[in-house]
Amino acid sequence: MIGRVIIGAALIAAVSTLGDFVWAGLHLEHRKAYGLAHGGLLFLCIGAYLGAIEGQTGKGALSGALIGVAAAGMFYLLAPFAGYSIMFVVWAFIWLALAVLAGRSVRTSRRWSWRETIGRGAVAMIGSGLGFYAISGIWRPFDPQGWDYATHWVSWTIAYLPAFLALLFQPQLFPLVDLTPFSRTGRNA
Repeated sequence: MIGRVIIGAALIAAVSTLGDFVWAGLHLEHRKAYGLAHGGLLFLCIGAYLGAIEGQTGKGALSGALIGVAAAGMFYLLAPFAGYSIMFVVWAFIWLALAVLAGRSVRTSRRWSWRETIGRGAVAMIGSGLGFYAISGIWRPFDPQGWDYATHWVSWTIAYLPAFLALLFQPQLFPLVDLTPFSRTGRNA
């Protein structure tokens, strides 16, 4: 299971690093259409990976793309009022949507209860939010020709690891956060 976590984080980190290169290396102006496309493509990849684990690659990819476009749209809707810091909020809350995707939408094995889904999503949200905050300095100073994209890839991998841990690890194997209470089936299932 740890292999899926590391592979997922590293693969999606590569996609995010490619996104950094495309945005900065091609000197793209920040336009809403580019941001929506970026969000859709990035989360298409995340959804495809989460879906592929359950043999539901297409469903995961489509759901992930919708989550990404919705997240980018939320950013563009709220940024005029809250500034660019709203990106951290959007980044954190997309993991709740991805928990629904991973635990209920594409799940072919034991489907998570709503309680487990929200619990795992909350752990993913907090962990990846902190990870994203920790690496957010990788774009400063803004000098795309001088950026070390290997550092970007490692940084993105670190940012994604907590979320993939929360979404892919079995509760009894997750010693740092006891998710066992979220695993009980019952009224919340």
